[in-house]
Amino acid sequence: MKKPPVVPLVIPRSAAVANGTAPGQVGAKPRPSFPVQLPQPVVLAQKPRAGGSPPPGAGRTQTAAPVARPLRTNTSPVATGLGMDSQAVRASMVRKLEAQGISSPQVLAAMRAVERHRFVDSALANQGYEDTSLPIGLGQTISKPSVVARMTELLCQGRPEKLGRVLEIGTGCGYQAAVLSHLSREVYSIERLRGLHERARENLRWFRLANVHLLFGDGMLGYAKGAPYAAIIAAAGGNDIPQAWLDQLAVGGRLVAPAETDAGRQNLVVIDKTSTGLVRTVLEAVLFVPLKSGVG
Repeated sequence: MKKPPVVPLVIPRSAAVANGTAPGQVGAKPRPSFPVQLPQPVVLAQKPRAGGSPPPGAGRTQTAAPVARPLRTNTSPVATGLGMDSQAVRASMVRKLEAQGISSPQVLAAMRAVERHRFVDSALANQGYEDTSLPIGLGQTISKPSVVARMTELLCQGRPEKLGRVLEIGTGCGYQAAVLSHLSREVYSIERLRGLHERARENLRWFRLANVHLLFGDGMLGYAKGAPYAAIIAAAGGNDIPQAWLDQLAVGGRLVAPAETDAGRQNLVVIDKTSTGLVRTVLEAVLFVPLKSGVG
């Protein structure tokens, strides 16, 4: 199979784009079709250090030519006969989210629209709408519906219109990206584990979401070519928020991510970028997988 020609990704850097300039408007550039894939980074081999801490320079990459890979059809069977595709099942989940304090009509509508059971293994499909995290392979999990809804509501808080361009760090199985597609004009989602990146492609292909672009690469570096972003959300927590994310956040934008606080605990952190600087708000304790650099 011949490798298709590579089309350069050109994205304007104006704040107007980050705030939602739609394709087709004056001055807007054509957007890449779903999915987008970064050139595969080659991680410099380094020996692990005692205690599991990253070696000096971890996360630095060299860019190699992208490898042509055939698209695979979705081989993950979806449970049938369990009523998981019923709107009533999702409506019940949404009622529970409301009871837990989620109040945004837009967020609740998005949670109602996305079929969560399609993002988990068929053996776990009957737990697809329970408020629990579920394994998705490679030591990763799909977050609880209540956590997804909470972080999404924080991201959209005070914004009655759709978000502009959103960057998600940690695609996982693709569920959060699918929810965000209903609330933003564009979603760029980056995943460092190739197995999950490919799984997310398979899961999301069924939904045909033209405004979702999947990227394979080091999420700690963000995706500078798409910046500035109206919002950034992360599904993994590190010692602090990477500077690259803050640099790529638009003025007036908001970042929601888990991070360790001075007390050594992981908490949900909200950062608003204003014309005069950053406003950081620390919220409730959470438990996310650790944020790592490089690809695997």
